[in-house]
Amino acid sequence: MTSLQSNIAAAETYLEHWRDSGVQNHIAGRSVPASGGETFENTTPVDMSRLCDVARGKASDIDIAALAATQAFDTWRDVTGKDRRDILHAIADGIEDRAEEIALLESLDTGQAIRFMSKAAIRGAENFRFYADKAIEARDGKSIHAPGQMNVTSRFPLGPVGVITPWNTPFMLSTWKIAPALAAGCTVVHKPAELSPITAKILVEIAELAGLPTGVWNTVNGFGEEVGKALCEHPLIRAIAFVGESATGSAIMAQGAATLKRLHLELGGKNPVIVFEDADLERAAEAAIFMIYSLNGERCTSSSRLLVQASVYDDLTARIAKKAAAIKVGHPLDPDTVIGPLISQGHQAKVMSFFDTARAEGATIATGGERVGQTGCYVAPTLFTDANNDMAIARQEIFGPVLTAIPFKDEADALRMANDTDYGLAAYLWTNDLTRSLRMTQRLETGMIWVNSENKRHLPTPFGGVKASGIGRDGGDWSFDFYMETRNVSFATTAGKIPQLGG
Repeated sequence: MTSLQSNIAAAETYLEHWRDSGVQNHIAGRSVPASGGETFENTTPVDMSRLCDVARGKASDIDIAALAATQAFDTWRDVTGKDRRDILHAIADGIEDRAEEIALLESLDTGQAIRFMSKAAIRGAENFRFYADKAIEARDGKSIHAPGQMNVTSRFPLGPVGVITPWNTPFMLSTWKIAPALAAGCTVVHKPAELSPITAKILVEIAELAGLPTGVWNTVNGFGEEVGKALCEHPLIRAIAFVGESATGSAIMAQGAATLKRLHLELGGKNPVIVFEDADLERAAEAAIFMIYSLNGERCTSSSRLLVQASVYDDLTARIAKKAAAIKVGHPLDPDTVIGPLISQGHQAKVMSFFDTARAEGATIATGGERVGQTGCYVAPTLFTDANNDMAIARQEIFGPVLTAIPFKDEADALRMANDTDYGLAAYLWTNDLTRSLRMTQRLETGMIWVNSENKRHLPTPFGGVKASGIGRDGGDWSFDFYMETRNVSFATTAGKIPQLGG
């Protein structure tokens, strides 16, 4: 494994281009500045130093990009499934060729540890390969028969769509949204997160070098209240696929209402990991640690609430506290680092504010609860114990390496607490009682559940939440349900009697 010094040197080599050129918008196959010429500075949370300047788009840039996507749609929708498949596979090849560059730059841009970002680039390629192979069948439907009638369904692409992606794992999540859109035959206007924009520009350049026609994929950088709002309100954009926090999802619903946009919202979570006394406690501890402390805890599916049966609560929380205290916090390009800096100073301050909240509410900080170092946005992996489900630390999405442990008495108590939340994205259940797992999974109010496992994503399965955690599903054919319309054509097979209303 390469060293921290060699990773920094390689990253600096890749950064030279972006420091010189900045991150421009990408519209109709061209790298262009914002129409108003404005830029904003992109910094790294490692030490808040400058990485590059970024085009600050406005509504006028969205106008140009939406028109480009609309014009390109007339051609892209008629490209055969086989040709779309070949282009998407070529994009995956391009991602793999630049995987090191993507991983190193994304680590510096987001603060995520290189051990996780190196896999994110490869996951992005896998997303494109999965949907490349599905492109051929994207428009397939069903034959449905009735007396004297045969119905044939088919699907067709929705049109130009807007994709708004978050800052936590921006490259992988961009591929997750954009690959099925392209496979379906849609064109795209992509608004990357302003806090981590570099790899979005790399990705669209890879796509066009792989043969994607110009204008099919356009990228406009900027801030949510400017370009994000304009994208959601634009009359040429037929749908918005958004990943981010729930409050922003509510705003997007309002912004898209006037044009009756189709929405797919993947929002926040306060996900429970429920551990019964009969579970394998060591495996449950390792899984809980992985799901809250990997990716800096800045992930929507993190297991941020640890609900533990009272009889094993002290045992399990002691194991987790000991393991968490040993987790390495450090430079994200260090191969040994698990937790890097949080995305920004503002987010670091938000996460750290919950340390005072926990103390005020009467919880115990079993480990962590402090800043690490004096430069950068580092926070220690933290475990709150002696908590209950009414505390703010159990109800609000902290979105950092912070775990709140709460004891429960029995199955009914665990179910009540698990469901007593505004969110409903994911849940993790640990028990060796099969019938209990069947009862619990049928009654948990959440879109996804993993039993005796951490989050293991399988691309053909549906991904999404309920309640304040979102609307819609990704994965497999569920993505095509969003990016495509279904048409039914009915053929009469007999000369049935037509009701006569006139003379």
